This record gives sequence, C-alpha cells and structure tokens, in this order.
Amino acid sequence: MAQPIRILHLHSTFDLGGKEARAVRLMNAFGDRARHVIVSSMEGRYGAQARIEKGVRYEIAQNPPPLAGRPSVARYEAIARYMRGFDLVLTYNWGAIDGAMARRAFGRQVPPLVHHEDGFNEDEAGGLKRERNLYRRLALGAAYALAVPSETLERIALETWKQPRGKVHRIVNGIATMAYAGDPEPKAIPGFVRKPKEVVIGTVAGLRAVKDLPALVRAVGGLAGKYRLVIVGEGPERAAIERAAMAMGIDDRLVMPGFLDRPYRYMRHFDLLALSSRSEQFPISVVEAMAAGLPIVAPPVGDVPRMIAPENFPFIAGQANEVMLRDAIQPLMDDAALRARVGAANQAKARAEFDEAVMIARYAALYEGAMGRPGALSA
Repeated sequence: MAQPIRILHLHSTFDLGGKEARAVRLMNAFGDRARHVIVSSMEGRYGAQARIEKGVRYEIAQNPPPLAGRPSVARYEAIARYMRGFDLVLTYNWGAIDGAMARRAFGRQVPPLVHHEDGFNEDEAGGLKRERNLYRRLALGAAYALAVPSETLERIALETWKQPRGKVHRIVNGIATMAYAGDPEPKAIPGFVRKPKEVVIGTVAGLRAVKDLPALVRAVGGLAGKYRLVIVGEGPERAAIERAAMAMGIDDRLVMPGFLDRPYRYMRHFDLLALSSRSEQFPISVVEAMAAGLPIVAPPVGDVPRMIAPENFPFIAGQANEVMLRDAIQPLMDDAALRARVGAANQAKARAEFDEAVMIARYAALYEGAMGRPGALSA
C-alpha cells in the first residue's frame, strides 16, 4: 500500500462552521489515504475535531508558528519551514492567508498549496478592504489553486483579486442529502417540544454580528399566528438576541439550545428556515434545509437566490431588514400546503445538485492535481 499523503491544514479557526464541516467531511472521505495535521490561527479553537471519524489519522499541531500577526520575514520563514514536512498544504480564509504569503516569500522545497475562501467576517461584510485585496492578490500568486464555493466569490477572485481563470475552482458545498429525509430525533433540540398548531421557524448560524439575528427576532415578533423561533448556534451575540426577544415580548417563544452537531437529527423539526445575514456566500444551512424539504426565507445575499428552487423565489426578501423578512415569512406561516410545495421543490434540487459525492470527487481531483499524484486520495 502506498504511503498516506501528508496534509497540513492551516485554518483561521477550527471551531465547527461551514468550512470546517466540509474540511472534516473530506478528511473522513479520504480515510487512511491521508494523514492530517491541523493548525488554527486562533488558539484553542479546535471544536470541529469532534466530527472527525475514528480511524482517520490526524493530530492537532503542537507549537506551530503563528499564522496571525504583523507582516514579518522571520514569521513567514518559520511558516515555510514548518510546511516543508508535508505533501500538500491547505489554507482556509483570511486568517490563514499568511501560509500562502510564506510560500511566496520562501517557496523553495515548500509543497503545493491550495487556498480556500468561504466568505467574510463582520469587518468585510459591508465591503472588502483595499489593503487586504492587494495582500490576497500578492499571496495567492504562490498558490496552486484557489477553491471557492460560490459564484460571488468566484467573481471576486477573478475581478478583484486578479487571479487567472485556470487557478480559480468553484466547487459548491455538498452534503449527504438523503440523511435529511427521515423523521427528526424527538429530543435532538434540548428544551424544545412542539406545541399544537404552532409553526417552527428555525435558523442555524454562528451568533455573530454579520448574521444580524436580532433583526430576525424583530421580524418574527411582528408575525401573526402561533409560532416558535429556534436559533441553533453559539457566539458573542447571544445576549443581544435575547434582549431583542424581550423587547418584542417574545422571549417565551424563543429557543436557543446552543450549538448542535449533525443537523440532520433536528432540521425537520423546523417548518421553514429563515436567514437574516448581511453577508453570505453559499450557506451550508440552506443546503441542509433544502435537503430536509423546507422553504427558505432570506435576503438576497451571496448565492442564496441561485441555490433555491424557482418555487422559493417569492420568499427571498428584497433586503436584510425585519419588515421584508416578516412579510416573506407570513404567507408561509399561514399555509402548510404552500410550505410543503416549496419544500419539495427545494429538496429535489438539493438532491440533484448539492449531494456530497460530487463535491468530494472534485476536491480529491483538485488536490491530486496539485501534487501530481492522480488517484492518491480517491476512493
């Protein structure tokens, strides 16, 4: 048997989110064909390792060179020296872009590098920073490829970061769509028991300012009818969300169970998925909700309008504000048959276009191409 591929993962954070869930799914799919070392630029943020399957060989790096900090020749050289012990380097998002810059500055004997960009935090949600665009443009020159999940990011990579078309690979995020088809686990959401005739509005997101979840609370607070709002996730905005619910007088209708893994266990407890984000790219929670047969209400951020089925178009709010979100949710609240029709259309599209098998094959081919080792990671 051939020696396993040695892969170094340089993450902005390895707490579980969309990009981390995808990275873990690929690690699980590659099985014993690869060995992994994981670095987070944020110390101690390794929550996603709980999703790595038994038998996958990995370790959390001990005392790696810092990925974050002021530009420094000494730091770049230390990162490059660390990367030389691997067959492939994978970097993720702005927080790990210095891996690419280190390869540019000290590229001799450094293995091929594939960079992944999945979206932007609060500090770039309203617009990209000019100095970061210039830095990305320079650093990405040393990458074998840039992988992005959305048309929006693909356009930014080509037009703003000036990357050659052959270097940019758009690979949409995929999931095990059939896992979302069954009944939900009755106790998958702690503290939640459905009440008679209520409509359950759900969302799954990190509780960060860019998700603007207080706006969703205010939108839901203006609805007519019986409902419950379930917000799955953890983050620094929890108190702001709770204050918004109290201000709207709906704190007794809000359920916030914290982070819950394996969304297929609970997604079908929801009757619809609602987003209020100011910035998204290709949100995996939308794919999960589609696979579960749910309608989606969201502002027209990122690729969301292109992800959903045509039947769902009327429920994309004109912009991310509570009035438009409320008005998009209300007709779905009022009509169970409408929810079922829209959800069925979304489910069919998710199964046809967003199943994980295609995603895994495309990433394996990209990584194998970077190393010049066809078939090294494929099942």
